[in-house]
Amino acid sequence: MSRLRGLQCRECGHLYGLLPIHVCELCFGPLEVAYDYDAIRPLVSREAIAAGPQTIWRYRALLPVEDEPIIETYAGCTPLVKADNLGRLLGLNQLYVKNDTVNPTFSFKDRPVAIAGTKARAFGFDTFACASTGNLAAAVAACGARAGMRAVVFIPADLEPSKVTNIGIYDPTLVAVHGNYDDVNRLCSEIADKYGWAFANINVRPYYAEGSKTLAYEVAEQLGWRTPDHAIVPTGSGSMFTKIWKGFQELHRVGLVDEAPRTRMTVAQATGCAPVVDAFDRRTLNVAPVKPDTIAKSLAIGNPADGYYSLKVIKETGGWAVSVTDAEVVEGIKLLAQTEGIFAETAGGVSVAVARKLAESGRIAPDETVVVYVTGNGLKTPEAVADRLAPPITIAATMEAFEAALAVDQRGAAAVA
Repeated sequence: MSRLRGLQCRECGHLYGLLPIHVCELCFGPLEVAYDYDAIRPLVSREAIAAGPQTIWRYRALLPVEDEPIIETYAGCTPLVKADNLGRLLGLNQLYVKNDTVNPTFSFKDRPVAIAGTKARAFGFDTFACASTGNLAAAVAACGARAGMRAVVFIPADLEPSKVTNIGIYDPTLVAVHGNYDDVNRLCSEIADKYGWAFANINVRPYYAEGSKTLAYEVAEQLGWRTPDHAIVPTGSGSMFTKIWKGFQELHRVGLVDEAPRTRMTVAQATGCAPVVDAFDRRTLNVAPVKPDTIAKSLAIGNPADGYYSLKVIKETGGWAVSVTDAEVVEGIKLLAQTEGIFAETAGGVSVAVARKLAESGRIAPDETVVVYVTGNGLKTPEAVADRLAPPITIAATMEAFEAALAVDQRGAAAVA
């Protein structure tokens, strides 16, 4: 009996075969992978997963692959850090950071891309492509290199230089488009229709999106097969946010987690691009598109594809949608680095700053188990904090110069002590 029922419309429920399509022909609603959980339940156990590879593929029975050869990019199984230092500052005794800065291309995008690439190759595509704010493009380019597929990636022309380097090293065809992410995505939708390429976040999006569920699976496994009380997720399109909640629910449905998840799911966005937060504050499920203006460019999606569904998850779980300013984002990056030794990109700064705001307002109880998702490495966006850091103490190569510098610089003296 197949584990996969097909692709199902999230609006009208119509069921399609497992094809490279992403929109319902009847109502134009988005498609997602539908599973037969009765067929999956006997195939999974905590012991079997523990014996599996140290990658996302340890959860293969819960992912939308069949017998096709997988593309192993070694994504996943990243640390869940007990953030005691940060927790003390925020008054939270059970604070954890899901540290996805250490994936192969230094962001969580390696997870969904491994699945999208596997399906694209199985469908017979020879070109793997995407529209991206940077992290997805790097993951697609690297996965394409690993799989021997041509990679063509599209980015906004004003992307951070460090991200452009992070993409270019894998030697894809790299196309910079004048405009924001929403402009890039519209162009790529037209290209996908005309050229028949596999676009990770367009025609193979239903499979691609499922990879983010592994962020839920890993957290639950790392917590001893239980779900957290609160999850704070940096949100652009909303896909990762909704799939983390789906992942928590699936673990209960197949018997890996004993209790039904009661995790409060919170969207974290930057004030300069916060369409989900805006809708939440207006108490509506209707997301009004915005023009992005924030340093958190990996979240700068003004018209989020899963915005509506993210708001439904917030309502279902009793969570929140909270935004923070660019200045608060920078402080969040610095706070995480200076307490837990984790250098996050701007999206991680958003998550930490939102966690701080929730803790200070009393919306998180001190003993709740809280997971803050940090989804990308700070070396992707060093420009965000470079001018906010203390300069080095420059001295001559003599002991006299060293001691003289310390005598007038208590910060340096304290650091040496």
